[in-house]
This record gives sequence, structure tokens and C-alpha cells, in this order.
Amino acid sequence: MQLPQFRSPLARAVIPVVGGLIVLTMIGLFTWAMAAYISSGEVSTSNRLAPDTWPVGNVEYLSELVANDGPLLFAELGTAVSDRSIVIDHQGTDPLNGWRVRWAYPADRDSDCIVTQQIGTDMFTDCDGRTVTVEDLAIPPEGVRPVVVDRALLEIDFRGVSN
Repeated sequence: MQLPQFRSPLARAVIPVVGGLIVLTMIGLFTWAMAAYISSGEVSTSNRLAPDTWPVGNVEYLSELVANDGPLLFAELGTAVSDRSIVIDHQGTDPLNGWRVRWAYPADRDSDCIVTQQIGTDMFTDCDGRTVTVEDLAIPPEGVRPVVVDRALLEIDFRGVSN
């Protein structure tokens, strides 16, 4: 059996394009159906997308780094949400104690005003050009805190973030 041959130039141009669009639509619908099936309709975030805890590193190394160069600024941890931008500071000489975490924006501004660190110091510049210190930065909710794991690893616990 011989396949039909289109004789008009319009048919030879339009039929393959329409066929391609149908195939692409079927691929898109299949992909959407698989994603809907895999997610089972859940809208909550997963640990893979926005982890509850974030490992920072060795406490001895980090405490020495903070003592020499000032607090550590981490912008947009794991997501593009500015609420996950933090500053980690250490006070005292004991690497296992004295850790604190702050949001990386001033307490009197919203999360769109991310600070930049003045390199090698404990000073920051906010979106208005003001110089601020760690004490001026926003305090996160009670559940967001630094945790020392196995007396060696510093992690930031984000379970206190409600969104």
C-alpha cells in the first residue's frame, strides 16, 4: 500500500507542521500526567528543594574563620527565596558554643534588603547604604538556630521557618 502524496504546496507545508504540533502536544501531556502522578497532588516543599537543615562545616575551622574575617554571609541558601539568606556569627573562644544566626537583612527592613559584607570585618552595608552590624540584623524565628552535631559539624536548623 502506497502512502498518500500531497500535491499542493500548501498541503506539503502545513501537514508536517500540524503533525509535529500534535506530537509535541502529546509529549507535553504525557510529561504533565507523569509529574501529576509522581507528586500525588502534594504542594508542600520537599527536603530536596528546601532542606530543613543546612550543613555549614567544621566548627573549629569556622570559628577561626569568623574570628579572623568576621561573620559568614550566605545568600539564598538552597532556594531563590531571600528569607533563606543568613549571617552566621561566633562569639567567644569555644568553637562548640557561641554560635548565632541572623537573617541577612536589617531588623527594620524587609527581606528584600539583603546586606553585603564589608570584606574582612563584622560590618555590613544594607540596601540603603547604611552600615550595620550583626546586632542590627533581623532575628529569625525561634526554631531557626545553629546546631553543633557530633561536636564537630555546624548545621543551621531551618525548621522554625513556617513557609
